[in-house]
Amino acid sequence: QVQLVESGGGSVQAGGSLRLSCAASTRYIYSSNCMGWFRQDPGKEREGVAAIYFGGGSTYYADSVKGRFTISQDNEKNTLYLQMNSLRPEDTAMYYCAVTAAACGGLDPLDYNAMDYWGKGTLVTISS
Repeated sequence: QVQLVESGGGSVQAGGSLRLSCAASTRYIYSSNCMGWFRQDPGKEREGVAAIYFGGGSTYYADSVKGRFTISQDNEKNTLYLQMNSLRPEDTAMYYCAVTAAACGGLDPLDYNAMDYWGKGTLVTISS
């Protein structure tokens, strides 16, 4: 069982920045696992924002955040980050961290169905 705890959400004005963190409770997240950030507005489907192979290297971004968001990891701390710059009101959502239970090769890491463990989320609110 993997427990994920997100932090770093808050309220900022459009154009501002936030950095989200996701701490994993286990050391056993292997390089073949994928971790990702997802977001959801009430009444809407959860959407993939950014994802990464935990061993480093490949990263994936939704078109709506490319060039503004950066996903990264600290393997020693078992922590995932999402640096969010040039924030827009449409980025307002609950942001969730997630990880696959096994190797994610062949899966779309931005598809929430690919993920097995989820955090409880952190709220990001962007005002215009």
